[in-house]
Amino acid sequence: MADSYRGVFGAIPYAIRNTESWTMRAYGAVGTLAAALITIVVTLALVVWMAETADMEGGLFLFSRSLYVVVGFAAVAPLLAPLLFVARRHRRNDPVADGYDRKLAYTGFLFLASLYVGMVISAPADLRDPTDSVVVAALYALPPLSGLVPPTLAGALVFLTHRRLRGSGDGDESEAVDGENGGDAEGVDGPHVDDAEPE
Repeated sequence: MADSYRGVFGAIPYAIRNTESWTMRAYGAVGTLAAALITIVVTLALVVWMAETADMEGGLFLFSRSLYVVVGFAAVAPLLAPLLFVARRHRRNDPVADGYDRKLAYTGFLFLASLYVGMVISAPADLRDPTDSVVVAALYALPPLSGLVPPTLAGALVFLTHRRLRGSGDGDESEAVDGENGGDAEGVDGPHVDDAEPE
């Protein structure tokens, strides 16, 4: 089928090509590059880590490696989600609210910014550069584990935005049509009931 796609790698160019939002097209380029970069970094780091711990046995190291892969996937999935949602919407011609593509692009950019904030918060002390910024200093003062909070909230916002905006157009329209039909039916049936008096 010419007007379709296969898999994630086909969905990304399909979304960029079919969306009418320039914001989504810009996010398509930025988000795809960011996802590719994160995938490469996580893969190389995992290979190095496995080489360094190859002689070590035990379930803890195996669990750590698995967790590392899960965390890497958790960073990439919300980056690609807006593009996958938009591609599916255009392929199926699903009814959505106005600005669906553009607002999903905004959530994608927000998630990308949240990854940077999370890295600043969780950066080791020896890798932190001296700064005069009040904002950066406040982020440095937070516990390292709190660096998971911004990406988690931003990632949830991507999926919540998709759920809130999909199918918004059809439901209201059908309810309005049903209401009009109901009103017409009452208007037609009413006089017959009132006029039917016993002899």
